[in-house]
Amino acid sequence: MPRPPLDGLIDDLYYLEGAPPYARLTLPPAPAALLIVNLGAPFRIRAGTGIETAEYADGCVITMRTRALEFGYPLPTRSVGVHVKPWGLAPFLSMPAAELCDRPVTLEQVWGRSAVAGLRDRLATADGPREMLTLLEEELMRRLCETDGLGLVRHTRGVLAATGGAAAIGDLSVAAGVSSTHLARRFKQLVGVTPKRLARTYRLTTAVLAIDPAGRIDWSDLAGGAGYFDQAHFGHEFREFTGLTPTRYVEVRRRFLREHPGHVLDGWPLPAD
Repeated sequence: MPRPPLDGLIDDLYYLEGAPPYARLTLPPAPAALLIVNLGAPFRIRAGTGIETAEYADGCVITMRTRALEFGYPLPTRSVGVHVKPWGLAPFLSMPAAELCDRPVTLEQVWGRSAVAGLRDRLATADGPREMLTLLEEELMRRLCETDGLGLVRHTRGVLAATGGAAAIGDLSVAAGVSSTHLARRFKQLVGVTPKRLARTYRLTTAVLAIDPAGRIDWSDLAGGAGYFDQAHFGHEFREFTGLTPTRYVEVRRRFLREHPGHVLDGWPLPAD
């Protein structure tokens, strides 16, 4: 668990090494952001259909997104990273989060070549994963900046998370004592998307987490339980966010379960090949 005040911005730090379950993994949108420091061969990211794949040697920063990403991992892979709350990257960025929405950038573009090179050198010579994560946490503490509006965004996100994205956006701005325009502007600046878009992401994530790929699925009940008008509405949202139909998603999840039972990545990431 990260120490305060980082615990209000990030969920966890992790170390990844070895062979990924698949050479390419699809990562659908989720109410989270990501920062990766790469310590191995470059990896590749394609930020949507019709978009060219880009190579990331030093690492990457990914704010809240509206479409699935495709990760291409080298064999083997080695990196340290941070799973970040939706607003959590804002204190470490020099630009509004909206500028990076659906546009992953290299870590160098955010923190500069010299700083990133020094960090990677320290991580590469660290005495094991625990020390590496401590070094990364210290780097984040050192770079932490005061950011206006975090309290407003954190509170509103908390309501969205608690209701699975079902809260009315108009009610959120009234409860926060600000206009809907002001609330949307803050969210775009600090999260990268509007409150409405974040609510849609929470709602779909709630539905996906309720899916048991090993069992029988009542799609109508699942859609209704997540707050969708009907099954057709759920299917449309599912395809927009993931690029897959709900039934195709379950087929891919079942493939993952068959080929890698109990794997730590079984869940949101999906095989892309």
